[in-house]
Amino acid sequence: MKRGLTCPTCGAVVETWRSPWLTVDIIIEIEDKIVFIERAHEPHGWALPGGFVDYGETLEQAAVREAKEETGLDVTLLRQLGAYSDPARDPRQHNVSVVFAARAAGEPQGGDDARHARLFRPENPPPLVFDHARIVADYLAARAR
Repeated sequence: MKRGLTCPTCGAVVETWRSPWLTVDIIIEIEDKIVFIERAHEPHGWALPGGFVDYGETLEQAAVREAKEETGLDVTLLRQLGAYSDPARDPRQHNVSVVFAARAAGEPQGGDDARHARLFRPENPPPLVFDHARIVADYLAARAR
């Protein structure tokens, strides 16, 4: 007999438990610019630095780690900007991202999943993948308040 998991809400037996993946994205401020990475893997294009939260890791720890891995920068987190949960935000799967604003100094260097890391004015970013254009727009609106 094939046995699945029991849904904690309705009690039904399901073969596969599906839940969104948890990620973080980081808006890293360096003077009047922010850091974008050119992704080394699909989907290719420019994005905010970020990635998956590891089991046993806080959102804040994940943001600091991902920033270091993808840009080489040591960041100071300033605030949580918001959570982005549209199931269509990532073409690979349903990912929920908690976005942080952070500050750093120095020159970003691409690493890990980032082919390149570059500074751009937030008002004039490169063409962005995922929903990162919306995130940057929300960041600019919050900064203007």
